[in-house]
Amino acid sequence: MTRAELFENIKKKQSYLCVGLDTDLSKIPSHLLKEEDPIFAFNKAIIDATANYCVAYKPNIAFYEALGSRGWDSLQKTIEYIPNDIFTISDAKRGDIGNTSKLYAKAFFENMNFDSVTVAPYMGEDSVSPFLEFENKWVILLGLTSNAGSKDFQTLSIDGENKQLFEKVLETSQQWGTEENLMYVVGATKAPMFEVIRKHAPNHFLLVPGVGAQGGDLEGVSKYGMNKECGLLVNSSRGIIYASQGEDFAEVARQEAKKLQEEMAIYLDKYL
Repeated sequence: MTRAELFENIKKKQSYLCVGLDTDLSKIPSHLLKEEDPIFAFNKAIIDATANYCVAYKPNIAFYEALGSRGWDSLQKTIEYIPNDIFTISDAKRGDIGNTSKLYAKAFFENMNFDSVTVAPYMGEDSVSPFLEFENKWVILLGLTSNAGSKDFQTLSIDGENKQLFEKVLETSQQWGTEENLMYVVGATKAPMFEVIRKHAPNHFLLVPGVGAQGGDLEGVSKYGMNKECGLLVNSSRGIIYASQGEDFAEVARQEAKKLQEEMAIYLDKYL
């Protein structure tokens, strides 16, 4: 999917919502466990309920890998079921030496046909560049994450440069890709830092996890993070997909997604 197509869908739906498909057998409604493929049955119902209100879906690959081959089968069926006009994110956080990264890229972009994959930048350019070789595919590079341990490395000061490590990541990585194939992960719980992020990456799209169950501030993220083409994909996972664990789970998920979409429409009008 191109940047223009993504932005067009944001305008059309008045939404920059990404729904995280962190599907856990221990958390899905118990009646689905009777299905031949409970994971896919759950995902299918969530997609049917929320597709009108979101512009992206983000399966966290760990939830599928943990189930072995049947988990990969459920993931493949899920990706094939997602409507073609909705952006797909493989939240895999890959990043290895070049030859290995090339095969990871082939797995997610060619075999599974994801639009994007999250990648860790720690090993540098040659670990990221194989992902950037695929046309109309995206790398979503870890920038500033919302977990408590992010301070261990990401916010360390760089001697003599008057900047933090995550700022160096943003600056350096822009030499590897462009605004058409490179996004950044920025945690929603870091809302005051969005002005700093936008100083270094004013035009790139940002994938923003942490809204909802993790306590992120949607208005703050929108105010400080939005650019002229929105430039945001704001993710909610547990707050939508596990809003109910009863047989009404899909309808409640629909209501939660609609609520976020309606709030986003206000911020698009206000800040875009």
